[in-house]
Amino acid sequence: MVRIRLKRTGTRNAVCFRVVVMDQRSSRDGKAIEELGFYNPRTKEEKVNVARADYWMGVGAEVSDTAKDIIERARGGVVLKDRVRPANISKKAKAKAAAEAEAKAAAEAEAKAAAEAAAAEAAEASAEA
Repeated sequence: MVRIRLKRTGTRNAVCFRVVVMDQRSSRDGKAIEELGFYNPRTKEEKVNVARADYWMGVGAEVSDTAKDIIERARGGVVLKDRVRPANISKKAKAKAAAEAEAKAAAEAEAKAAAEAAAAEAAEASAEA
C-alpha cells in the first residue's frame, strides 16, 4: 500500500520534513517513491506539488493526517505564517475576566440608576418651582 506521509530531515533541534510518497511498510526515513514538497515547522514554511499529490490520491494512495492538512493548506493558498491561533486562557484568568465583567456591568447599572434618580429629582424640583 502506498502512503503520502512526512519524512524527517534536518538535524537535532532543527527538524524539517519532506512530504513524500512511500510504501507503507518502509521506515520513516527510508527510500521514497517521490518527493512532493517540504514542511519546516520552525519557519512555518511549506510547499507542496498539489497536482502530483492529487495524482497519487487518485491512484489510491492513503494520506496521513498531517500530510493531509499540509496539502489542504497548499491547495487553498493558506500561508501557515499568517494563521493566528487564539490564546489559551487558563481557568483562573477566565474566572477573573468574568468577575471583572460582572463588576463593570454592576457599576454601570448603578451609575445609570443614580443618573435616572438625579434626573427625576431635577424634574420634581423644576415642577415645584
